[in-house]
Amino acid sequence: MKKLVVFVLFLFVITGSQAQTPADRKAILAILDRQTADWNAGNTAAFMNGYWKSDSLTFIGKVGITYGYDATLSNYKRRYPDQASMGTLKFTILKLEFQARNVAYVIGKFQLTRPKVGDAEGYFSLLWRKINGQWVIVSDHSS
Repeated sequence: MKKLVVFVLFLFVITGSQAQTPADRKAILAILDRQTADWNAGNTAAFMNGYWKSDSLTFIGKVGITYGYDATLSNYKRRYPDQASMGTLKFTILKLEFQARNVAYVIGKFQLTRPKVGDAEGYFSLLWRKINGQWVIVSDHSS
C-alpha cells in the first residue's frame, strides 16, 4: 500500500511540474504581443488568430455573452470599424498561471488610446487551452 501511495504522489508531482514550462509562458506572451501589434496595425482578423476557431469560443463583455469565433470577430468589426475607433492597444499582464498541463489563466488590463473618439480601458481574464500543440484563448471576459 505504501508503494502505491508513493507512486501516486510521484505521478502527481511529475504532472504538476509539467503544468508550467517557460516555453508555454513565452508562447502565450508572444501571442498577446502579436495581438497587440495586429490591433495597432488595424488588422482585426489577424488579432483574432489568438482565439480558438470554434463555435465553443466564449466572449463575455458588457453587452453579454457571445458564442463562437465568427460571432466574436463580427462583434469586433462592428464595434471597431476603423483605425480611429481601434486606437492604440496596450496590454498589462497582471497574472499568468497554469491551472493544469494544457490550461492557463491570464488576468490583465487593456488600454486603448483613441484621440478622436476617446480613450478606453478595462480589465480582462482569459482562459487558454493548448489544443493540437497551439495555445488559444477559449474564453475571454473583458470589461
